[in-house]
Amino acid sequence: MEKGVISLAARRKREIHTAAILFLLPVAVLMAIYIFYPIIDTFITSFYKWNGISADKSMVGFRNWAKLIADQNFWTAFKNNIIVMVLSICIQIPIGLALATLIDFGGKRMTIFKVLWFIPLLMSSVAIGFLFTYALATNGGIFSAISQLFGGGNIDLLGNPNTALFTVIGVIAWQFTPFYMVYCMAAYSNISTDVYEAAIIDGANKGQYFRKIAFPLLTPSLKSAAILSMVGSLKYFDLVYVMTNGGPGTSTELMATYMYKQSFVKFNMGYGSAVAGGMFILITVVSLLTMKLLNRDRGKE
Repeated sequence: MEKGVISLAARRKREIHTAAILFLLPVAVLMAIYIFYPIIDTFITSFYKWNGISADKSMVGFRNWAKLIADQNFWTAFKNNIIVMVLSICIQIPIGLALATLIDFGGKRMTIFKVLWFIPLLMSSVAIGFLFTYALATNGGIFSAISQLFGGGNIDLLGNPNTALFTVIGVIAWQFTPFYMVYCMAAYSNISTDVYEAAIIDGANKGQYFRKIAFPLLTPSLKSAAILSMVGSLKYFDLVYVMTNGGPGTSTELMATYMYKQSFVKFNMGYGSAVAGGMFILITVVSLLTMKLLNRDRGKE
């Protein structure tokens, strides 16, 4: 009898493993083709001098990587990425949380604002880039028109190296803040209404409920949102490329735009692959450090 039970349990275990393999195999194949192979091939290509078109490749060893380490333009792009990352987290998540809180506290009467505030996320990044390029133009742009209304001159936000990056960050925040609004709304939905009702019965107002109860319960979701914002900020490309093409100078150059220019504008595919490889390594390191920092308290528990 016991042998029959053990045999049946072993059979069920084999069936579960077989089913798991069958379901995971297509995903594993797709990941191998579209994720792991391109990463490996990028690192291999970084050891060659190649224009990306001809069949001739010449092995240069670590020359591209040595050039990358000494390339000030790349490190400027990395610094700009870090600025974008920090400001994106500091702008998008707090505003997204504030909007989600207004909607959650406002009830059904705030439903219309869910739609209105979500619209920027529905638009293409390229379309938004073109839209704000004209909206922020030196001649006829919104800020220049307002300035002229009060007797001032034209304002060139995208053409000024001191303001271009922060202007682009503002546009990025305008587009992606609705994502974090929805993310925080989902986190709010996980808080039981009984918790809110109990707090109100105990005499807490909405501000106290948010500070003492809701915000601590939302903290794990906010940490996850910070990681998503960080990873996304380190690989921005389309909106920045459309609005400024990395200029003026290198003031808005990001690692992704720099890699694109090296690979597909200058046709230096070997060095462009080295830039992509360096970008992959830096993003991985920053992501791991950030996750370790954010999950530090959880490890103590």
